[in-house]
This record gives sequence, C-alpha cells and structure tokens, in this order.
Amino acid sequence: MQFLCKEYQDGNPRVRSLVTETRIHLVPSLNPDGYELAREAGSELGNWALGHWTEEGYDLFENFPDLASALWAAEERKLVPHKFPNHHIPIPEHYLTEDATVAVETRAIMAWMDKNPFVLGANLQGGEKLVSYPFDTARPVSETPAAAARPPDDYEDDDPELQETPDHAIFRWLAISYASAHLTMTETFRGGCHTQDMTNAMGIVQGAKWHPRTGSLNDFSYLHTNCLELSIYLGCDKFPHESELQQEWENNKESLLTFMEQVHRGIKGLVTDQQGEPIANATIVVGGINHNIKTASSGDYWRILNPGEYRVLARAEGYNPSVKTCSVFYDIGATQCNFVLSRSNWKRIREIMAMNGNRPIRRIVPGRPMTPRERMRLRMRL
Repeated sequence: MQFLCKEYQDGNPRVRSLVTETRIHLVPSLNPDGYELAREAGSELGNWALGHWTEEGYDLFENFPDLASALWAAEERKLVPHKFPNHHIPIPEHYLTEDATVAVETRAIMAWMDKNPFVLGANLQGGEKLVSYPFDTARPVSETPAAAARPPDDYEDDDPELQETPDHAIFRWLAISYASAHLTMTETFRGGCHTQDMTNAMGIVQGAKWHPRTGSLNDFSYLHTNCLELSIYLGCDKFPHESELQQEWENNKESLLTFMEQVHRGIKGLVTDQQGEPIANATIVVGGINHNIKTASSGDYWRILNPGEYRVLARAEGYNPSVKTCSVFYDIGATQCNFVLSRSNWKRIREIMAMNGNRPIRRIVPGRPMTPRERMRLRMRL
C-alpha cells in the first residue's frame, strides 16, 4: 500500500496506470484474531498451526460452501447447464442459517464478494513457497467422467481424482505470471518447504494435486462469482522476523505488480439494449470454455482470457442473443467487445399469454366469420 501511494505521487507511469485503471481492494488480514496469537508467540516460539484458526476455531480456508461437489453431482445427473448452472452457483440455504457452522469472517467475505464484481483475486499465505490454483477439491473417482473410460493397464502419472477447471489454462497463466516474476519461487532444486517439490520446478500447482480440501475460498470464488482466485504461499516461515521483511518485499514486489496487471488481459465491454440502457445479469458465454460469467449492475463485464480468437455470445432473459468474434492479444490491455441486444418476441408472447390467463389463444380460421363473442375477445387482446 505504501509503495503504490508513494510511487503514484512520484509519477511512476506503471503504478499510475495501474491505480487509475484498476479498482484495487486490499485486505490486510482475513484472520486478525489468529494473527494476534501468532504475533505474540513470534517466529521462534510459534509453529505452522499457531494463528491458522480463528478465535472460534474455524479454518477459514475450508469454511466456504462446497460448490464443486454440488456441480459434479449435478453433472452426473445430466442437469448441467439446463437445470443446474455452471456458474454463479447459489449458496445452499442451510449454509445461510444463523446456527450454521460458519465463521463471522467467512460471512463477511461472502457478502463483500457478492457486493463487488471482482475479476481477479489472490490470498497471501505462508508455510510454503508456490502458487496454488483451483480446483482445490478432489473429485471422487467414481464421479470422474474420464475414469470409466480409462483402460486398466493405463499407468499414467496423472491423478484420476484431479478435476481441472474449464479455465485451467488461464489459471496456469495467472499462476506463472506471479511465480516467474518472483526472485526465488521457481528455485525448487532444494525441494519444497516440507516435502519434495510438487510444482515440477515451476512454482505452481493445482490445489487438489498438492493439498486436496473442500470449501476453499478459491473454489467458492470461481463457482459463485466472476472472480478467478488463487492462493499465493510466500515462504516457508509463516511469521518471518521484521529484519527479513524488506527482502521478502523485494522477492514479491514485481510479482504483485505483474499479477495485478493480468486483470487487463482478455475481453471487456458493455451489454446494452437498442436504446442504450445497460442490461444487468446478462450471461457472457465464451466458446470452448464451459464456464460463463455475468454482467454487473451497470451492464459491464470483464473476462480474463489467454491470447487467441474467441467466439463470444451475450444473452439475457427477454432479449435475442448476440454473437461476436473477439481477439485477445499478448500485450496487456483488454479487447473491447460490446453487445447490443434486441428485445425478444417471446417476452411479448408471455405477456399476452398472461393476459389470457396462460390459456392457449384460439386460432382464427380464415374464411369463417367470427362470432360476436370472439370478435370482442380479439378486440380486448389487441
């Protein structure tokens, strides 16, 4: 925060561009009670678990709704996407009750994410040095579509329980953008902090391959909002000495800037009607990626995409869909891709049906004279 403010005032063009063109939200601590415990013990007397949980005993990173399991169960029953969405999956009702086992911090973050149309996010943690991306939940083998088709003599190293997100390539790009700019994150020749290197010397790993868990912030963010969320583990020491913080900042400074700049990669635009009025909650579908997003209250949207050419569709209830081809380039700067939707006749048909009590409207046979009663009904409908 100090760096952004100082460099902005000093006229740093990179920082000025980032601050003026990006809404940046910073949360100093998601678990302030746990931080206080870790601070009191310090680096020598503390351990990796001290400060991990809240005062009420919740692990915040496993306290969010498990929407991934719900999605996979719906896929097994062939309900996706017609009866069960592949995006913006609602929070289960039992999770919102007052007596639900949900931390107050978790409730606050969920409300915050529903209020703001976040596009890219990262939660900073310690105890390892790598970048982890969704899915964090491991899909049961019996529910994995590819598992049934795999022959018994197939001894590939791939874990059959891993389920990649539809945005797997984009998540890897985002993870690499951070790890590759870090001064030491890709130096994995000494192994990981606790075990062997799980990142194949790249400093990135899918969460389910490394540390499977359900109810993570990353999975929840991806399946409930438009936001692509990753976990960044800054180092082996979860509470480094004050004298080490300057070097830790130097290790991560370029990575933080590069990561935030990735929010401007992909496509963005407005979805409006023919009168120029914005259409909120319109759905943006990118061909080849089975995960949709929605427009914000002002009709605007942002979709992070890797470089390439995409067929993009915008649709909204009561409107005819619109399709465009949008190109994403390697340079930072999202491609503008606006949509203008025309009103659909189906909306008017439903209004007429409602006026008729949702009963079928009698077809008028040409050549047959109408009775006075039929003529009166037709006049009323018109």
